[in-house]
Amino acid sequence: MQPLPVIAVIPARLGSTRLFAKPLIDINGKTMIQWVYERTRLARGIDRIVVATDDQSIVDIVEGFGGEAVLTSTKITSGTDRVAAVADQIPAAIYVNVQGDEPLMEPKAIEAGIELVRSGRFAMGTVMTSLKSSAELHDPSVVKVLADQNGRAIYFSRHPIPYSRGPEPAAGEAFICRRHVGLYVYTREALMKFRALPSSSIERAEVLEQLRALENGLPIGIAEIEFHSIGVDTAADLEHVRNILK
Repeated sequence: MQPLPVIAVIPARLGSTRLFAKPLIDINGKTMIQWVYERTRLARGIDRIVVATDDQSIVDIVEGFGGEAVLTSTKITSGTDRVAAVADQIPAAIYVNVQGDEPLMEPKAIEAGIELVRSGRFAMGTVMTSLKSSAELHDPSVVKVLADQNGRAIYFSRHPIPYSRGPEPAAGEAFICRRHVGLYVYTREALMKFRALPSSSIERAEVLEQLRALENGLPIGIAEIEFHSIGVDTAADLEHVRNILK
């Protein structure tokens, strides 16, 4: 009997509070969702990639460049819940949630997340990288994370964490917290357990779905990798990414 595969799922929602139809935005001749799909395809250890969306136009675009997409309910409110909807249709041992607004996603980051879960140390894993500037530290669109000495996430926030009574690190010195990278890896059991949990008060306050796991006592393993991730949340982010991908 063949072992169950590792499936990468890219949630892609048409609506966005800041950039409408974000997955379909053109970045130097390709849609954002195609950039994310192609970056994900470069990661080793993935057997199948599926875009999970709430809109037929995104399905058509993905199938047009040779990808696979499934239509999910418009009532789904989080990326992880959309991944779970795919899991209802497609069995796998491990699911990788690659956020659809990360056109610069580093394949090695995906591989690091998969290894965390494949090793058996954690049933849910993610990735972090260093913060590059004070501007990133104070930018609410850049999610910060603290991890313990055993590689387990302590807390995620849009605010600088922890509060520091002293001065910020000087240029060239490391910040205590790290920048969270937009991907998650789960065993099938962990994914289904996560979906069954009610949305938590902390999750709603920060608008960060991973806090649902922490508030309910589900550990999240976290690997550190050196690369600079840029999620596209604003027009300025979009322009920056376009310049990088020229």
